[in-house]
Amino acid sequence: MPTITVKLFEGRPVEVKKELAVALTRESCRVLGCEPGAVDILFEDVKKSDWATGGVLWSERD
Repeated sequence: MPTITVKLFEGRPVEVKKELAVALTRESCRVLGCEPGAVDILFEDVKKSDWATGGVLWSERD
């Protein structure tokens, strides 16, 4: 049913992604009334040089 895409800066440990996947799945099932097997979560690692906020690349921030 739902497919959730999570984009975050590269370098997060697998354990953190697993914990987030469990939490997102649990809450999606609670709100949507679906089974855990229906929830897909895609993690996309993004380099800081490929992400800008307010016109400034994250790789150029302090």
